Amino acid sequence: MKETIRFVLNGQTKEITVDPERTLLWVLRNDLELTGTKYGCGMGYCGACSILIDDKAVRSCMITADFVNGKNVVTIEGLGTEEKLHPVQEAFLKHDALQCGYCTPGMIIRATALLKDNPMPSRDEIILALDDNFCRCGAHTRIIDAVQTAGKELKGGK
Repeated sequence: MKETIRFVLNGQTKEITVDPERTLLWVLRNDLELTGTKYGCGMGYCGACSILIDDKAVRSCMITADFVNGKNVVTIEGLGTEEKLHPVQEAFLKHDALQCGYCTPGMIIRATALLKDNPMPSRDEIILALDDNFCRCGAHTRIIDAVQTAGKELKGGK
């Protein structure tokens, strides 16, 4: 049975009628056409489907659509704009912290959540925070550098 769910998505109020038990990943990708959130493993292990819910990184393949009722959701598409990327997105570009790009949205989302909680994480804290986001390309060092750069940028370059 379908249910109406109301939430803020990338700064805009949304109201959708969907099966409340459907995973949020598929609602985002198929119903709302936000394909930046990637399907990786479908079991919450890889992090490719990470989004922000009330500023916390969450695996969208592991939650149902009704979970976001009344909440604030940000996907990779809503993090920055084409005119002005979010500092984490800018840092990933600057450091070439991507190769195939499949894991990149989830990495950026997780790094954004980390920097919200800890604006100047150590290298070890970044590694620990991103450890559950899988990347097979080998851009790990550049990803860590990008997160450190973004942290400095968010703190005003200090």
